[in-house]
Amino acid sequence: MSAPFVRVHDLSKTYGNPHQPLEVLRGVDLAIDPGEFIAIIGPSGIGKTTLLNMITAIDNPTGGEVFVGDTNVTRTPQNRLTKWRARNIGIVFQFFQLLPTISVVDNVIFPMDFARVHAPTERRSIALDLLDRLGILDQAEKTPDMLSGGQQQRVAIARALANHPPLIIGDEPTANLDRMSAQNVFDVFRDLAEQGAAVVVTTYDREIVRTVPTVYELHDGVLSLIRRDGSAVKERAGVAR
Repeated sequence: MSAPFVRVHDLSKTYGNPHQPLEVLRGVDLAIDPGEFIAIIGPSGIGKTTLLNMITAIDNPTGGEVFVGDTNVTRTPQNRLTKWRARNIGIVFQFFQLLPTISVVDNVIFPMDFARVHAPTERRSIALDLLDRLGILDQAEKTPDMLSGGQQQRVAIARALANHPPLIIGDEPTANLDRMSAQNVFDVFRDLAEQGAAVVVTTYDREIVRTVPTVYELHDGVLSLIRRDGSAVKERAGVAR
């Protein structure tokens, strides 16, 4: 059995000062295998984005460690993490964060140029192939403002996949989409997991995660496993594995 690709150990995050601390994460443990698709649920503002920021090394924890592959991201200097992150993690944001003045296909090419992944002569064809897989090849030469919300999110997914990262992170990626578009996005994530990527998605929408095999809930800073492989799990401890 392969080792977990993501390992979160005794993670904590506290904001504020010693007199008025705000403990957002408390002793969080989490392990995610290659090919595993998990959802983390909880209302907005509960700390889901904070947890993702720890996993992606966008922010530093107050305590604990995070390993992604063989990299201890909590111990790695930030100046070494930027290119590492571009090669190893694909992030899909709630508000898309597409570059508005360039075409859809150039948005997908951008992370390849930044991380110097794939031969320059191959990058456009790779981008077009990703757009084709996501059903929006016909939008390739348009700018993002010409697309619907669901189409823009598919462009964001294509961009996240451009460097073939082993870890895909979706930070409430369906919050601004209608139900059908949201379900389509989750279907894409499930396909990515079946192809071997570790996929982590946060959401406050309990309905949309019904088809996700593994679901955790973040509540009062504690991460609890509530369903695995479609079966309910009665667990309310900090250890979620």
